[in-house]
Amino acid sequence: MSDERKYNVAVVGANGAVGEEILTILQEIDFPLNKLVPLASARSLGKSVEFNGKSIAIKELTNDIFKQEEIEIALFSAGGSVSAEFAPDAVKAGAVVIDNTSHFRMDEHVPLVVPEVNPEDISKWKDTGVIANPNCSTIQMVQALKPLDDAYNLLRVDVSTYQATSGAGKTAMEELVTQMQDFFAFKLDESEHKAFNQQIALNVIPQIDVFTENGYTKEEMKMVNETTKIMHKEIALSATCVRVPTLRGHAESLTLTFDSEVEADEARVLLSKAPNIVILDNPEEALYPMPCTCVDMNETFVGRIRNDNYSKKMLHMFVVADNLRVGAATNAVRIAQKWVEMEGNK
Repeated sequence: MSDERKYNVAVVGANGAVGEEILTILQEIDFPLNKLVPLASARSLGKSVEFNGKSIAIKELTNDIFKQEEIEIALFSAGGSVSAEFAPDAVKAGAVVIDNTSHFRMDEHVPLVVPEVNPEDISKWKDTGVIANPNCSTIQMVQALKPLDDAYNLLRVDVSTYQATSGAGKTAMEELVTQMQDFFAFKLDESEHKAFNQQIALNVIPQIDVFTENGYTKEEMKMVNETTKIMHKEIALSATCVRVPTLRGHAESLTLTFDSEVEADEARVLLSKAPNIVILDNPEEALYPMPCTCVDMNETFVGRIRNDNYSKKMLHMFVVADNLRVGAATNAVRIAQKWVEMEGNK
């Protein structure tokens, strides 16, 4: 509408993998922009981003840039240390910060939001000026958990993930491609391991992030702790997070235990009605979610929905989503949309 309020929006880390997706999605949904300000470190000065057919120069991220540009919404995706240093400046300048890093996620005063699950938490943004975006593997999982928890009272989740290299950034994707090229040149044993501590080509690595004292990695514990915070419920959850040699799209194998009996067909119907969930579940025609079918999509795909062979209170399923979109950029932009709807016009 012509009288719709428009916003000055900054994207911090605009030329990173997630930042680029944020820009694409802002274009796709025609977000009410008055001004877009792409920000990055001084190393990116002289570079630009393409937006709506125009080239916009990247500006240097400084402590006073948010005030200078009168930023109202700041989308951060440049690493936790960057958010720690510069997000307070954005808040001080009057902006709401939507942060893609792990820095603020477990701060009790900062809402951790997946709009399909806990949109009401956005209203808590005024406590700190920050809204945190959950971990990529958590977002797609809780989208699928929410409607089933509402119906059957979820007690426990056991999840194994198959996470793409893009979850570790552009250099990790490049490392996979380089190693595959080296494989075909018969020199894979000479390939460098920089992004990962093991060979990623033709391999899977059962470690994402560092190990903690309890034997789980930080990535696995993120899924445990973030799920509790988002769903406002203590759910017994055990995760095994695995890096696989794909470029985009995280997959998850879920085993769910409920307080009441559950039927796969009924669960399938419930999930099909849930926001931004797409059911791909026809085994006879080899129809099920896969990373290659979710790239550049803003939905979470669910399939292989089946009852447990031994317990009527258990359900198994396979969940896939584009980690750069659903697991990061799409969720961040949806938070911004919801914030505009709930708070922006007050």
